[in-house]
Amino acid sequence: MSRAPRTALLAALMLVLGLLVAAPARADLQHPRQAFLRASLGGLFLHWGMRTSPAHTGCGAWENAVTSGGWNPAYWVDEARKLHVQYIVLATFHSRLGYARPYPSAVPGSCRTGRDLLGELIEAADAQGLKVIHYMTDDPQWWNEGLGSGQSWLDSDAFSDYVGHDVDLHTRDGFGEFSYLQFFEQMRRYPKLAGFWIDNDNAYWERNDLYAKIHQERPDMTLSNNNEDTPEMDMISNEQKTGMTPNYDYPQAVYTAAPRLIEADFKLPTSGPWWYGGSDQAVDRKLTLGRLITNAGSSIKALMAETPMKAGRMPPAQEAFNTFANGYLGAIGESLIGTEGGGYMYGGLKPGFWNNGAHGVTTIAKNDPNRHYVHVITPPSGGTLSLRDNGHRITSVTNLRTGAPVTFTQAGGTLTLTGISSWDPYDTVFKVVSAGREGAYTGVTLSASASASGHPAAHAGDGDHLTYWDATSAGTVSLRFDLGSARPIRFIGLNQREDSTTYPASNSARVNGYRVYVSDDGSDWGSPIKTGNLPNHRGVQIIDVPATTARHVRLEKTSSHGVARLRVEEAWVGGRYAGGGGAGTRLEAEDATISQGAVESNHAGFSGAGFVNGDNVAGSYVEWTIPATAAGTATVTLRYANGTTTGRPAAVTVNGGAAQTRDYPGTGAWTTWATDTFTVPLTAGSTTLRVTATTAGGNPNLDYLDVTTGGLS
Repeated sequence: MSRAPRTALLAALMLVLGLLVAAPARADLQHPRQAFLRASLGGLFLHWGMRTSPAHTGCGAWENAVTSGGWNPAYWVDEARKLHVQYIVLATFHSRLGYARPYPSAVPGSCRTGRDLLGELIEAADAQGLKVIHYMTDDPQWWNEGLGSGQSWLDSDAFSDYVGHDVDLHTRDGFGEFSYLQFFEQMRRYPKLAGFWIDNDNAYWERNDLYAKIHQERPDMTLSNNNEDTPEMDMISNEQKTGMTPNYDYPQAVYTAAPRLIEADFKLPTSGPWWYGGSDQAVDRKLTLGRLITNAGSSIKALMAETPMKAGRMPPAQEAFNTFANGYLGAIGESLIGTEGGGYMYGGLKPGFWNNGAHGVTTIAKNDPNRHYVHVITPPSGGTLSLRDNGHRITSVTNLRTGAPVTFTQAGGTLTLTGISSWDPYDTVFKVVSAGREGAYTGVTLSASASASGHPAAHAGDGDHLTYWDATSAGTVSLRFDLGSARPIRFIGLNQREDSTTYPASNSARVNGYRVYVSDDGSDWGSPIKTGNLPNHRGVQIIDVPATTARHVRLEKTSSHGVARLRVEEAWVGGRYAGGGGAGTRLEAEDATISQGAVESNHAGFSGAGFVNGDNVAGSYVEWTIPATAAGTATVTLRYANGTTTGRPAAVTVNGGAAQTRDYPGTGAWTTWATDTFTVPLTAGSTTLRVTATTAGGNPNLDYLDVTTGGLS
């Protein structure tokens, strides 16, 4: 039957909405309305509505139970502050919670309260400097859940009378029209409402340019979308990613590249639904804190979902976790708030997989590029931590919680912390201060064997992370560096665009196999000076090469971990490593001359592509060639592992001269690496250093030789 609109207000509303003109959809990577999200660590996600246990089927009965139970919005704000988050997302208009609207509404169609619960929460949050974002669903499919046969949470007749034409709210299009009007009602009623969190797109909204119209009428409001990277949205959220190793390393499954605003939404209760189902579910502290910290280490906002009970109070296990987190995170707050993820586009130390089973992330202060934090979530076996310095020259390291200084060394591109007697069960945090970055060449000209339109190789060397080189889907592709003149070469840095997951590996577009060539003229490349495989890991990857001098460098990708696609934000060539008071060089054992033995990688903790396992005979040796511009004395550090209980002494000779005997005792395991530091004379040009086994047991496993002197090439 035909229907007439019941109010002049509706007619006026529809007229105004029709006059709004949508601009073309685009992703605003930077906009003033996003400032509070960019400054935040994360948010508190609250699923709470009519079907919160014990479930109600009537809107009035639910509202009475909430009010009589003492619901107080200030309690939610206090719980959010304990988690050190800056915004609250309220999910009450949810397909599994009865489509309740916790505020008075002129638009009929589902539960609407007389008490303005949403408005009270917005004001309570604003008083404490927090923001509120309102959840909106596009999904009517659960209209009958929890009800008897033929009953519905949605009232199509009432809404049809209101709009003056027949609308079936049980269809996605009809539900889209119903919810479309609510967006405008809310943003006009609540000037302090910070934005909407949208659980997937609706075709009705898209046909009517909803998102662009919201930004046109309320340019201060943010839009977040769950699992869909819709261009008009300010932020994309990634829901409950699991299955990666370690299980807390959530960013492995995130496929969106910064500076796009990215969020990870996950449940704090280890099991159970997103809302309170009647039981006090446990919170896994290690998993939850690990997720929060790894997300911060990737500039991803952590939206932590808790399950308030009917009157709003959190179940005891969640409330206890919040109280614990308040003090725990407060002690390390400077390393999480006001920082960006380290080892990506903002600089910083290398995150991810470190030595001897260690894993964690790094952060870097937004207002000080020389202030870093290392978050060790999974500690190494033993008291030593090693990670790539990514070119930062380190001046001091302290334990953030205690302020105690930490002994460190820096050589060959690696920062090594030693003498650590204990590890925090959740996150040991080191504050690291640097004095700038060094070693990488500037003014380099880049070219490539393949490039997509608009994304040339030059974009990988322009210092702008909003641009990138797109190598297309070529299986084999190369990136070439012209240094302008012959210069020393020690490593290549590669910052691959983070729009590729590392989990699952089948979706990863990261470089697997590679070859490195050098040339004096850019035409005659000869044989590769280094071949190997990069790990399927996030963050900057460093390829160390044998010390050489050339004008041209070519990095060739020979295979990918999953998808044959490569995008690189920045790439560079370095001529020396940071730190050490002079030029430092790491010479990997696998690049040296090996008389008897093999390069292996079956014992964790090694640097580079592997280590040398020499044959168990006297006389077997490994020999390095050390380049130098002038004669002098060098300090060398030999890294080794001896998993036996018997010492394996060796004779060290320089240029075939007199031998000095060095003792290499057992280190406790083949995965436990130790170092031996001594001095040797160098001659101008090149010097050979040979380590020869003097017993039938052979040499220990040899990892690398670090050389520090002012006269290295």
